[in-house]
Amino acid sequence: MDERMLSAESSRAASDCIKEALDMGAADAVLFTIDDIAFDSRTLLKCMFGCSDWGRNHTCPSRANNVSIAEYREMLSRYKWGIIVHTHDKALSHKISLAIESRMFHAGYYFAFSMSDCALCNECACVENAPCRFPKMARPAFHSVGIDVFKTVRDLGLPIETLACPETDQQNWYSAIFVE
Repeated sequence: MDERMLSAESSRAASDCIKEALDMGAADAVLFTIDDIAFDSRTLLKCMFGCSDWGRNHTCPSRANNVSIAEYREMLSRYKWGIIVHTHDKALSHKISLAIESRMFHAGYYFAFSMSDCALCNECACVENAPCRFPKMARPAFHSVGIDVFKTVRDLGLPIETLACPETDQQNWYSAIFVE
């Protein structure tokens, strides 16, 4: 993404976000425009028929009264830019994305919103039919709302592969912060 497409203020904010993510331990952090985001509703199939946590998390798209994939796409399409963060640790990815979301919110980007596989609890309270323990920090994974993470990050030059052996292969965790 060419930073020249952003206002000077947004370009500075994006650079600050990238620096913060890297300082917090991200392997990579890159700027994206909404045109860089590959939407594909087939991602829901992978959630439904491949995720052992389907229906077991408050941030899961299977939850009652959840927003549809089409509604997520419409909402997210209203953003202009954001940051994608790459780590090798799920909890770190979540921590960084929430920190950047908070930073951008307090900088005046009041619609800043992060998406990252929720890593707040060892087991989601949803399993016990209890309310979310951290409703202000829980976020959906961006693949669960209709974003093709593989295509998106590959097109941005970031590494991602399917895992031949999930128990031993190094995993790439991605989060996205939609800023403006």
